[in-house]
Amino acid sequence: MVQEYQSPVRVYKHPFELIMAAYVRRFPKCSLIPVFVDSEIISESQSKDGSILATERRCVIDIDAPRLLKRIAGVDYLYFIQKNTMNRRDRTLHIEVHNETFSSRVIVRECCKYTVHPENEDWTCFEQTASLDIKSFFGFESTAEKIAMKQYASSIKKGKEIIEYYLRELEKEGVTYMPRWTPAVVSGYAGAIPVTGAKNGLDSKDPACSTELVVGSPDDKLDADYIRRYLGDLTPLQESCLIRLRQWLQENHKGKIPKDQHVLRFLRARDFNLDKARELLCQSLTWRKQHQVDFLLDTWECPQLLQDYYTGGWHHHDRDGRPLYILRLGQTDTKGLVRALGEEVLLRQVLSINEEGLRRCQENTRVFGRPISCWTCLVDLEGLNMRHLWRPGVKALLRIIEVVEANYPETLGRLLILRAPRVFPVLWTLVSPFIDENTRKKFLVYAGNDYQDPGGLVDYIDKEIIPDFLGGDCMCDVPEGGLVPKSLYRTAEELENEENCLLTDSIYKSASIFKGTPYEMLIEITEASSVITWDFDVSKGDVIFNIYHSKRAPQPPKKDTLGAHGITSLGAVNAQLIDRSWVLGKDYSLVEKALTCREGESVQGSHVTRWPGFYILQWRFHSSPACSASSLPRVDDVLASLQVSSHKCKIMYYTEVLASHDFRGSMTSLESSHSGFSQVSAATTSSSHSHASSTISR
Repeated sequence: MVQEYQSPVRVYKHPFELIMAAYVRRFPKCSLIPVFVDSEIISESQSKDGSILATERRCVIDIDAPRLLKRIAGVDYLYFIQKNTMNRRDRTLHIEVHNETFSSRVIVRECCKYTVHPENEDWTCFEQTASLDIKSFFGFESTAEKIAMKQYASSIKKGKEIIEYYLRELEKEGVTYMPRWTPAVVSGYAGAIPVTGAKNGLDSKDPACSTELVVGSPDDKLDADYIRRYLGDLTPLQESCLIRLRQWLQENHKGKIPKDQHVLRFLRARDFNLDKARELLCQSLTWRKQHQVDFLLDTWECPQLLQDYYTGGWHHHDRDGRPLYILRLGQTDTKGLVRALGEEVLLRQVLSINEEGLRRCQENTRVFGRPISCWTCLVDLEGLNMRHLWRPGVKALLRIIEVVEANYPETLGRLLILRAPRVFPVLWTLVSPFIDENTRKKFLVYAGNDYQDPGGLVDYIDKEIIPDFLGGDCMCDVPEGGLVPKSLYRTAEELENEENCLLTDSIYKSASIFKGTPYEMLIEITEASSVITWDFDVSKGDVIFNIYHSKRAPQPPKKDTLGAHGITSLGAVNAQLIDRSWVLGKDYSLVEKALTCREGESVQGSHVTRWPGFYILQWRFHSSPACSASSLPRVDDVLASLQVSSHKCKIMYYTEVLASHDFRGSMTSLESSHSGFSQVSAATTSSSHSHASSTISR
């Protein structure tokens, strides 16, 4: 595999001629580069007017490799050929290097150039690129490649320091200016930088500073000082990946080029694998363009309901200068927000938080004078209970995490989870597999009041800005949240008709129940103790909800296998699954007590299966009892009869099957928690005999 390297532009705030005077002092050998043993001039030529000087030199390099490897290779030193071309008129020096030793096994190519800064003629720019291709090396290809890259990176790092060292040496000798070349004073200039002798010959640089000629204007490259100031300390190879990906975008991407900090996040997310980072970044750029995410902060108007009930906000910064975001998740009505706003609105809110976080990172970079590329998130879990494990809400959360992970990698510097209750491990089990491994390493969890102990929160946040609700003295503007009124919940039609969705489909599905024709869903269970969960709203009419079990498959089922479970939804055609010839208690059995659900009610529940086989979730039309003939009809009865005349009910439902091994340990943890399943629920019907629990919100 060919290893490539491209350096950022390194700027010397000195004229080209003075840099050249410092540069030639590196030859024939340089004590500052121990591996650079010696060099000799092979050939040298000069143009008639003296403006162009070409020098070819053989350099001797002592690679820091294991002695055993040197003995196997049969060499103590490596030889490189270096060709330098200095154009005094144009004020440029081009350097080309290739290996002479092992040239049939290893191919090393390097190009460097010194040029005048495009905006200041008294400054000098240096750039380099290189490639390494090890075809065969006595079976030690991987080892040789690592040694070469390590040696190369080390020498690159020293490159600028060496030039600056010799500049100081010249200054000690009283040399702070060198005249520019002119045809009339060629000989004088040659005297200043003689063209003979290995010590003074104008040419190369250490072969350890590999390079390849960079095409394009200096504006296409990144200055090394800029990288340190705004991007942080990067290794030479990391710098190279950043510059090469940036140049690839300039040449191939049609659209707005992202900022360097943004590009760098995608490289870090893929451990600086250029191809993988490029693929991820291109997918994200397409996504941003498709959904106009670049304009989100200017166009997004947070709904008033979200302002009233969403419990998150920005709050100063942590000890490292990172913006601090606080989320009081335990106080959030997860179901209420999803049902009242829909996933699309919540996703756009999360995206706006991420966009705002990027903007705050840029501001803090300027304020603190050092690169700040990510933020800290503090999550307070006080109040977390089973209502937060509402399955559609968790499902929505996972899908939002998936979008954020793909488009905002490496933006979270640290996640502090405080006051984690006993139910937290269950939520973590459900969510953690969808979070990138690098991100999971940034999570710190504190149970109870452990965050107040030494080594707790004060290690990451200054005591003066710890929020008041965590025992600090700083007033925090993050809302306290509360339960979203059910009157604000959206209907099934509103949730289904979301336009311009960033999420592909809705969690909920709609179904119609006709008089005499129930709506049924078939679920195949292959492993006992699996858990069937459901959540549905009755948006029109009254229904009766039942769950049945059968050892044999109803005919004709349409199986759609999902892992170990098959779930069949019959859509708009309510084909009868339970055959009219079946006998209850013989061919099939009722495993949940029949539940009557009125219009407007919201029902949550779960059933832990005792046996494998086929389970049928059934919703039947419910007719109100006829009023007595001896009494006058009441208003309610009249309204009920009008409803019955429609012969149709509507529900919006969600169902999921949890495998036994995913849920078995969770049940004990949930049952041991002190909080109830839902603060929204007004009644709970349970059946210990069927290992099931259902919750109705009225």
